[in-house]
Amino acid sequence: MRIEINADDFGLTKGVTDGIIQAHQNGCVTSTTLMMNGLATGYAVEKAKENPNLKVGIHLVLTWGFPLHPSVPNLVKSDGTFKFTSSFRDMETPNLAEIESEWRAQLDAYTATGLALNHIDSHHHVHGWPPLKNLVIKLAKEYNVPVRYVDSLSDHPEICWTDTLWTGFYKEGVTDNLFDVLQKENVQSIEVMTHPGRADDDLRKVSSYTDDREKEIEILNRIEIPDWVK
Repeated sequence: MRIEINADDFGLTKGVTDGIIQAHQNGCVTSTTLMMNGLATGYAVEKAKENPNLKVGIHLVLTWGFPLHPSVPNLVKSDGTFKFTSSFRDMETPNLAEIESEWRAQLDAYTATGLALNHIDSHHHVHGWPPLKNLVIKLAKEYNVPVRYVDSLSDHPEICWTDTLWTGFYKEGVTDNLFDVLQKENVQSIEVMTHPGRADDDLRKVSSYTDDREKEIEILNRIEIPDWVK
């Protein structure tokens, strides 16, 4: 079984970025995805270039922070931040043209870093929102990279990075028996979503998931990848 251990939120804050690098250098994290509107995006790019064995993709954003495109009025609140939240599925259908403009701006910003683009995923799994399906497929094919598995793309396995996504490594699910659980999955490939990070002051201001990120670092540094993993 091929297992990808991906760390989300690269570049969100300096502490999160340092935690991801530590979980890669000393642990089993194999890849990460970069937020182009994070508080420490530039710092994360530097760290990625210092760690060439860490595969890096893009963490497309629509539910946190400020957009990169200068004119997407239908996507933002009066303060200029994105209006969408983690409860986006209960919100009105988005302006698809503006989302495409914004996500292309994020992808262009990523390309400008000089980093190779390994894959695409998104903050809060917003790329799995059914109204965005055709856009996600379009971008995956245009940039010639796979996309994190979500249910809305189950009928397009040709663009999915893995056969399925494991989201159980979170909060109470952050345990040492990760690979024992994964071995029971009847798939050829699986991505494990993780969120290691140092809970710095910036993180505490922007996220409710804080101290548990430090626990993830400890576990990811401790568990070893079994021989049966490809």
